[in-house]
Amino acid sequence: MSNNRSGIFIGGLMLGTAIGTLVGLVVAPRTGRETRKLIKKSANAIPELAEDISTSVQIQADRLAHSTLQTWDQTVDRLQEAIAVGIEATQQENQNLHQQNTVNISSTTENSNPQTQQPEHS
Repeated sequence: MSNNRSGIFIGGLMLGTAIGTLVGLVVAPRTGRETRKLIKKSANAIPELAEDISTSVQIQADRLAHSTLQTWDQTVDRLQEAIAVGIEATQQENQNLHQQNTVNISSTTENSNPQTQQPEHS
């Protein structure tokens, strides 16, 4: 995220420099001819400046995309691990419930079997 901010800052700095140069040339106490020459030179530099800004923005976008993909991959990995742990816990709980039900059924069966019950003596 800070790489993206620095790229935006650099791009803004370069654009601000270009605008400031043009404003300074127009306001400067020079003759019209001198000012027009300087504006022409500055105008000739604008395509290079635009290309530099474009390159800087593209580099920052690539960094941001790479960082985003890395974060996404890490999130997916953590999610897959959490799902696997949840499935394992569910299976373990099902086994525990099955064992409890088996014990309950067999103890109920033993208590209801008349052969296993002892006669009461009065």
